[in-house]
Amino acid sequence: MHGDPETVRKILTESGDTWAVVGLSSNRRRAAYGVAEVLQRFGKRVVPVHPKAETVHGEKGYASLADIPFEVDVVDVFVRSDLAGEVADQAAAIGAKAVWFQLGVIDEAAYDRTRAVGLAMVMDKCPAIEIPRLGLADRFS
Repeated sequence: MHGDPETVRKILTESGDTWAVVGLSSNRRRAAYGVAEVLQRFGKRVVPVHPKAETVHGEKGYASLADIPFEVDVVDVFVRSDLAGEVADQAAAIGAKAVWFQLGVIDEAAYDRTRAVGLAMVMDKCPAIEIPRLGLADRFS
């Protein structure tokens, strides 16, 4: 299983409040835009990571994880599966506590590598779905 309820709950409630969302741009039609909005309502600081480095939801964007000049707790990944493993490796390199691969983002080898270095990881799930499913919606600010 790539995200048992305990791990999902831990990432959402205990891993920290700064989430880098890789693939987040100002395009309102993309899933990352809406999910980032949900995360903000849930009390998370959402940091956009996208080659355009756009400001999204009031937060300055960065072109890469390595460009972020402060600690990141969770890296939420909205890129194709064939690119996700490299992002997971970068998350470990910057000292993130957890990695979250969105729905449809699957890389078994990256999952194993990330877990092996001690990071919590969820794969093929969406926090916007998991927050209400786990009864955490009452934590919304």
